[in-house]
Amino acid sequence: MTTALTGPAAVRRDAGTPRLTRWILRLHRPALYAWTCLVLALAALLLALHGPLADAAAEGWRQYDACRSTARCGYDQAAILRYKDFSTYGTLAVNALPFLVAAWAGAALTGRELESGTAGLAWTQGLSPVRWLALRLAVPAVAVAAGCALLAWLHHAAWTAGRGRIDTAKDWYDRTTFHAGGPALLALALAGLAAGTLAGLLLRRTLPALIAGTLVTAGLRGATELALPHLWPPVTRVSGMDQGFVGSGLVVDQGMVTRSGAHVPVPPCGSSAQCEAAYADLTGHWNSYHPYAHFWPLQLTTGALLLAAAGLLALGCFLALRRLTGPAGRAPKTTATRKAAV
Repeated sequence: MTTALTGPAAVRRDAGTPRLTRWILRLHRPALYAWTCLVLALAALLLALHGPLADAAAEGWRQYDACRSTARCGYDQAAILRYKDFSTYGTLAVNALPFLVAAWAGAALTGRELESGTAGLAWTQGLSPVRWLALRLAVPAVAVAAGCALLAWLHHAAWTAGRGRIDTAKDWYDRTTFHAGGPALLALALAGLAAGTLAGLLLRRTLPALIAGTLVTAGLRGATELALPHLWPPVTRVSGMDQGFVGSGLVVDQGMVTRSGAHVPVPPCGSSAQCEAAYADLTGHWNSYHPYAHFWPLQLTTGALLLAAAGLLALGCFLALRRLTGPAGRAPKTTATRKAAV
C-alpha cells in the first residue's frame, strides 16, 4: 500500500531548466565525452588534410608531372598515397556521424529509458513527459549541431585546399564529399537525432530502436541522393557532333540534338549500319548538368529538406509521447513506477 508522507519529504520540487540540463549532461556524460573526442580527432585530421598533408601531396603531384618529360626521375609517392588514404577515411568518418547519432538516440536517449522504466519514474517526480522529451531533444541537438557544423566547415576547407592541386582529390559532386562538406551534414544529423528518438518512443526497446533509427536515417540519406540532381535548375550546353558532351559537373541528363533542334536521348545501335541510320538526323550533343557554382544552392536546398524532415520527425516524437502518456501527460504504469509507489 502507498504511505502518505508529511513534512518536508512530501514537498515535490520542480527542478528548473538549468538543473535538468545538468542532469541530462551528467546522465549521458560518457556519450558526451565520446562525441567530444571524436569531433576533436576528426577536426585534427581535417586540419592536417588542409595543411601539411595537402601541401606534401601537391608537391608529389608536381614532381610526378615533371617526370613525364624525362626518362627517369623520382617523386614522393608516399605523400600522395597518404593524402588519399586519410582523405578517404576522414570523409567516410564524417559521413557516419548522423548514423551514430541516430543509433545513440534510439538506444540510449529514449529506448533504454522506456525499456527500463526510468522515464516513468522521472515523470512521477515532478518532470512532465513533454518537458522530459523537449530537453532530451534540445540538449543533444546543441552538441550535435556544434560538432557537425565545425566538421562540415573543416571538411570543405580541406577539400578546397586540394582542389586543382591534387589529381586524386574527389570531385565536389562525389556523394560522400558533398554530404560531408556543408549544411547537409548538420541537417541529416539532426534528422537522425529525431529519428532515433521517435524509434525509441515507438518501440520502447533498446536494440530495435537503435536499428530502426539508423535505417530511417539511411532512408533519408538515400532519398536526398536521388533528389539531389533535381533540387536546382541545371545548366544545359549544346555542342557539335565532333565536340562530344561539353560541361563538367553533376550530370542530370544527356542526349543528342536533331536537325529540328529537338533534344532526344542517345539512340541505341548495334551495328555500323544501324548507327549510321540512327545518327543521320543528328547534329550535336546536349548536356544538362550542375557546375561547381551550384554547390551551395544544392547544399542549402538539401539541408532545408532534411531540416523539414527533422521537424516532422520531432513532431512525431511529441505525438508518440502523447499516445504513450495520454492527453493529460500521465506516466504509464510500468514495473518501476509500481514498485516506487509501494
